[in-house]
Amino acid sequence: MLLVLVSFEGAQLIKMESGTETFVDKDSQLYQNYDHLYLSLFSKEAIVVMVEGGDVQDRALLEAIDRLDRMSSSIPGVLSTQSASSVVKEANNLENGRFEIPQNDEQLSELIPYIPSSLSPDKTHTLVFIEMAGDTSEIRKQEILSEVESSVDLAEFPPGYNFIVTGDPAFEIGMNEEMMSSMGVLLLLSAFLMVIVLYLVFRHVRWRLMPLAIVLLGIIYTFGAMGYLGIPMTMVSMAAFPVLIGLGIDYAIQFHNRIEEELDRGESPREAVIDTIKHTGPAVMIALTITSLGFVSLATSTVPMVQDFAKLLLIGVFMCFLSSLFVGVTVIYGLDTFAKKRQEKAKKHHVDSLRHRLITRRFKKSGKKQTSNDSGGFIDNTLRSVATFTMKHPVPVLIIAGLICVNGLYTDTFVPIQTDTETFVPEDMPALIDLQHLGDITGGDDELNIIIKTSNIADPDLLHWVDKFSRHEVDNRENIYGATSLASLVKSNNDGVLPDSEEGVRHVLSAIPDSAKERYISGQNIMVVNLNIGDAMSGLGLEGIETLANVIENDIQWLAPPPDVSVTITGHSFVFIEVIGALTSGRIFMTYLGLGMVFAGLLLIYRDFLKAFVPVITMFMVIGWTGGLMYYLNMEYTPMTATLGALILGVGSEYAVLMMERYFEEREKGALPEAAMCEASVKIGKAIVTSGLTTLFGFLALVASAFGIISSFGIITVIDVALAMIATFVIFPPVIVTLDKWREKHRAKKAGHNLNLSANNLQTGADIT
Repeated sequence: MLLVLVSFEGAQLIKMESGTETFVDKDSQLYQNYDHLYLSLFSKEAIVVMVEGGDVQDRALLEAIDRLDRMSSSIPGVLSTQSASSVVKEANNLENGRFEIPQNDEQLSELIPYIPSSLSPDKTHTLVFIEMAGDTSEIRKQEILSEVESSVDLAEFPPGYNFIVTGDPAFEIGMNEEMMSSMGVLLLLSAFLMVIVLYLVFRHVRWRLMPLAIVLLGIIYTFGAMGYLGIPMTMVSMAAFPVLIGLGIDYAIQFHNRIEEELDRGESPREAVIDTIKHTGPAVMIALTITSLGFVSLATSTVPMVQDFAKLLLIGVFMCFLSSLFVGVTVIYGLDTFAKKRQEKAKKHHVDSLRHRLITRRFKKSGKKQTSNDSGGFIDNTLRSVATFTMKHPVPVLIIAGLICVNGLYTDTFVPIQTDTETFVPEDMPALIDLQHLGDITGGDDELNIIIKTSNIADPDLLHWVDKFSRHEVDNRENIYGATSLASLVKSNNDGVLPDSEEGVRHVLSAIPDSAKERYISGQNIMVVNLNIGDAMSGLGLEGIETLANVIENDIQWLAPPPDVSVTITGHSFVFIEVIGALTSGRIFMTYLGLGMVFAGLLLIYRDFLKAFVPVITMFMVIGWTGGLMYYLNMEYTPMTATLGALILGVGSEYAVLMMERYFEEREKGALPEAAMCEASVKIGKAIVTSGLTTLFGFLALVASAFGIISSFGIITVIDVALAMIATFVIFPPVIVTLDKWREKHRAKKAGHNLNLSANNLQTGADIT
């Protein structure tokens, strides 16, 4: 209980993250270029106030926007504001020496052309950008957004105008809020579904709902550790909790099932605890270790949110194991002791002997033999029948499973990848609708940014090259819709032509407001060219953006810049290209690395090739089956489903290891391979079915998520858990029995050969004598 209080305190430290840094590693060169050369020098995050309706060049509207500018500029954390009003005031200051909106209609009409299309896309829409630093904290962004919304209400816009507060920060904040509320609903739904499964399937034990309480305790511990260790909550890590509930409840069920089995044999509570820890503790600990090795491979991903997902899973399974081992076993021990004291008390009060025996049997047998038609009997018979059938027909079973696996591994290479973050969130989320509306008005604002390092930004040869290169890209590349740079700014303020001398360039620059120049230059040696590629993330996708970036790089080499000029391509869309590699070759590498680590771990633990090989080959089948299902069901990989290979290893290998442990326990008692497998399937199979169905229904809660990335993950994971259970009861028995019999036969043959040699040696010695 003390740890629960500590965990609640740690949970308060959890932070939400949903920006670029959750997709791309901050230490990568790609992100470093983006962060140091673009974000820190040119890019600012901006909350956008979109005003629509009527004439956006109306003086009353410009005055209202000016009031909004002034109120927003005073908000702590706001660096600057950009709007039609601020441009008109700066232009009026240059023309007439007055930093204000002209009251004369003729003067105002002369200044309106200075308003760029980026601020007024058409006559019925105008945009106000409230800019903040790119490294502004999430909490501060929320505060700024709230104060901007209040400022909009106080700006007193004229009647007939509608305004929307949107932009990437507003979208991220709205998404984070939706994520938090969604996570709470998912956990409640997951717990509800698990209650139903435990109540229906886990009927052969007392206190059948206790495993859920134990695993929720482990989840609380995980929340606390998450906060203290600084692991953020992202779209991917949010789904770790239903996963942990599914895994953790398996530990609780295994301990619960075994201690009830020992008590059912007539052992004292103390003896039952000792035997439970002796037999189940090592098995679950090995399963935990192998599960963790499967998750360790996720940490090799270059996608930060996948790395955080791995950390959370590793911490969570350990916390759930501890709560099952120490709290779960202890509580059952205490409840059983309490039940027996009640029985003794009933004796002292002269309860009828027959009634007392019935009560005693009820407490002791927990209804296990009340009826022969309960779910336990049905499960027993089904598991025994499946194991018997597969062991009698190992060759056709394994050939069919292998062919399906090979087909799945092949078709998996054709499964597409989805990386458009807007498709991951609910379609009806207000923040998304507002952002999409902004994109419809502006035509999309995705950019590829070209950073140019030079010794002199006023060099006319450089500006002529920038102008020539920009026109070439816009004219010849259909996905580039416009280009803005210092060259275009100078041309627009010099009657559409570029000066031929440095003096001419500097003369034009001196007449341009600093706020306009700062968008394209930093100091005297760095400038940026912004290539507008519209809504490329939806239209082209990351693969299309990568192809376009390669074309631009070739154009830069063909249209070479002046000597001593360095050119680097970067931008928000460009850095996401790294995600492609992580989701293609990266996910395949993670899967096979996980297989290798699981095999190595089992080999190190058991020092037995058979015991290391069988669980791995079983899960390898599931990986192949899953790839084929994703292809034939027309599903896509996302940053979450890319983790499925390692996740299958983590979940499925646990079932296989627990089954294998019980199989060899029965073999040590003298049972033949087929009999040992049938006994293992029935004894531990019920617990695996219970935990598997509980896990499956826990994941089923993810399907109800409004987030597309989570619901698709839930669908695939439900399929994976089902396939892992099928493989455990269909593939595992014939493989381990066949190999075990072959090994025994080989050992017997070798032992017979050695015996013959010994006999021959003895006979030879006798003959000599």
